Amino acid sequence: MQADFLKQIKGKLIISCQALSDEPLHSSFIMSRMAKAAAMAGASAIRANSIVDLQAIQDVVDLPLIGLDKVDYPDSPVYITPTLKEMRAVAATGVAAVACQVTGQSRPHDEHLADIVAAMHAEYPNTLLMADTATVSDVIAADQLGFDLIGTTMHGYTSATQGQNIADNNFAYLKDVLKTAQAPVIAEGKIDTPAKVTKALELGCYSVVVGSIITRPQLIAVPFVEATAAVEKRDE
Repeated sequence: MQADFLKQIKGKLIISCQALSDEPLHSSFIMSRMAKAAAMAGASAIRANSIVDLQAIQDVVDLPLIGLDKVDYPDSPVYITPTLKEMRAVAATGVAAVACQVTGQSRPHDEHLADIVAAMHAEYPNTLLMADTATVSDVIAADQLGFDLIGTTMHGYTSATQGQNIADNNFAYLKDVLKTAQAPVIAEGKIDTPAKVTKALELGCYSVVVGSIITRPQLIAVPFVEATAAVEKRDE
């Protein structure tokens, strides 16, 4: 299963189909249809959040999934599949890979990531583990812990990297990650143009995840609305 998944996504696009509880498309039914549309467009795999969404997508799409479960705990800023409980629950759905936040921060309930990784490898040996990282230090830690895939997912979304974009300085950060990582690198996070997808693959990324610019219409529409507003202001 691992080899098949890795072969299927190599050099290809993975589409993230997610909508949080405060977003207009929040619905496992809608996400399953979004995943179906992504499959029709040619996505090689789907990345999705929550057990119910994963199960709904599996019912209608014959593509491998990268699963996660976003859960907020008051004692930790880590929220992407943050504890062993969520890791196990996501893996139990039969996804090809489980994504887990690896950002050097204390985890909920003082759990240790090394213990989580060891338990997952023992209990789900055929399920890959993907590290959602923000810095090169996170990448090094993820490799040392034995993650199978390295994602740049959290770059620009942590307090230490807030506002940063993977394309900054001609993709300097991504180049550093590729030089450092031992596991295959999946570019993710603010990949919002086809040109960024192309560049990430040309630099040597194993595959690329694109999400919001494809699957979050409330964000996709903003530049179009801003364009009309700019014309209105100019014509005043």
